[in-house]
Amino acid sequence: MTPPWKATDAGVLRLPSGRLVRGRGLRRPLPEGPTPTFAVYLLGGEPPEVPWEARWLRWPDFWLPSSRAEAAAVFRAAWERADADRVEIACAGGRGRTGTALACLAVLDGVPADRAVEFVRENYHPRAVETPWQRRYVGHFTA
Repeated sequence: MTPPWKATDAGVLRLPSGRLVRGRGLRRPLPEGPTPTFAVYLLGGEPPEVPWEARWLRWPDFWLPSSRAEAAAVFRAAWERADADRVEIACAGGRGRTGTALACLAVLDGVPADRAVEFVRENYHPRAVETPWQRRYVGHFTA
């Protein structure tokens, strides 16, 4: 078992179950401290190579994932892995796509879909989930 993130690590969101997931923007340097053991990169183009296990979910900036089915499967995998691994969710800026994905993980963790955006804004970043269609996507996301 991999030692988890600490709730005090930069960008780490604590889900109601206690699972910890780090959100970040890839435009910023990798934070000091432990590296992820599993990451999901939400980008319109292929992400840079990393020395840890990673999944790429094609997701253009300010829009929605290219495949809802693939997104749901990737979110479930990230949520399951967060029980024992250091999971990172990241897009270029770390707010819109990352916040949307974190809100979907919150739904998987038991947060009602109509409260998930508010939960992520209160516990991760106040401007997470940037567009009306991202908010609507979370509101319709099912576990």
